[in-house]
Amino acid sequence: MNTVSFWEPWLRHLLELAATLAFALSGVLEGARKKLDPVGVCVVAFLAAFGGGTLRDLLLDQRPFFWVRHVDYVWGILGLSLAALLLLKRRHFEPTERAIQLPDAIGLGLFTGVGVDMANDLGMPRLISVMMGVITGVFGGVLRDIVCNQIPKAFHDHRPYAVCAFAGGWLYLGLVQAQVPESPALMLCALCTAGLRGLALWRDWQLPGWRRL
Repeated sequence: MNTVSFWEPWLRHLLELAATLAFALSGVLEGARKKLDPVGVCVVAFLAAFGGGTLRDLLLDQRPFFWVRHVDYVWGILGLSLAALLLLKRRHFEPTERAIQLPDAIGLGLFTGVGVDMANDLGMPRLISVMMGVITGVFGGVLRDIVCNQIPKAFHDHRPYAVCAFAGGWLYLGLVQAQVPESPALMLCALCTAGLRGLALWRDWQLPGWRRL
């Protein structure tokens, strides 16, 4: 048995689980910041955690969806949301923007790696594989922000977000093309994407914006 081929699906599963929890946490924090009720917090957490992966599975015609195949994801998000509601105190209900950015960056990196890896395994063209990584990493946060009645941060804060996922996706394909085993390539893609996002926030890198007329 090929050891790499045996472990790679398990690594993808673990990264997808970690990404799901990271984005769910960002949803819980955003829901708390908006002072939503328990149902609202759970809905925002579910959308943040499952939105990107669900759209990816729809576009790649993968049924059932990843969270239906792994019902433990659903229980985990529900448990995380309820635990946060029970443990968070009133003083915690306005977490700073920085507190939400950490799990968001981690989730972006992990989901990007999972998305591009899955599309590549299905034989998708390279650009489509990268776009599947971007969609998986970005769309959950977009849904989270829309439901919380704000323009998605990925579109308006001018700090690289989808660009980081795009770069990480191409890194993964480059490593695979260079005969790097899929497991380390997947990890490096996730680390690069999350690292670029963190560096962009730390250094306050800005994408070009429209000049006011």
